[in-house]
Amino acid sequence: MAQLSKTAVEKIEGICDRHAAEPTPLIVILSDIQKEYGYIPLEVQEVVSRKTGISVAEIYGVVTFYSFFTLEPSGKYVIGCCLGTACYVKGSQKIIDQFSEILGIKPGETTQDGLFTLDALRCIGACAAAPAVSINGKIYARVKPSEVPNILAEYWKMGENAKEGTAHV
Repeated sequence: MAQLSKTAVEKIEGICDRHAAEPTPLIVILSDIQKEYGYIPLEVQEVVSRKTGISVAEIYGVVTFYSFFTLEPSGKYVIGCCLGTACYVKGSQKIIDQFSEILGIKPGETTQDGLFTLDALRCIGACAAAPAVSINGKIYARVKPSEVPNILAEYWKMGENAKEGTAHV
């Protein structure tokens, strides 16, 4: 189990203190931590537990129940391939397969260099643009499998120009 830095512990405790007066602060605390670090590992959950008195089991249950929380760090670029009905019938499985093949990862995984995370999503609300892909909130409409290498090339170039990624605890 990794050890948190003193600075990280102080920052997490500060987040807990900011929301101490709220009747049910856990979701807000976890949300702020997720925004700060990009994920909520067990070591962080233990700090939150000590600070709030909420059991680690309850915190872990919340983190694993809600899909917007994650236990693992995400890549700098999170690729969300929509597999909702409209996108799926228009070939989105082939698109996610293409991303997976090129990146060498399966949905739910992150590349070793920390640049990309690949996620299979049920719906991103862009049915009229099916099949759709989202990368850090930018929507790519009517994507064809042959376009995947060019889409990735944009981000590889940006990644080479700015090697910093998500802050890690």
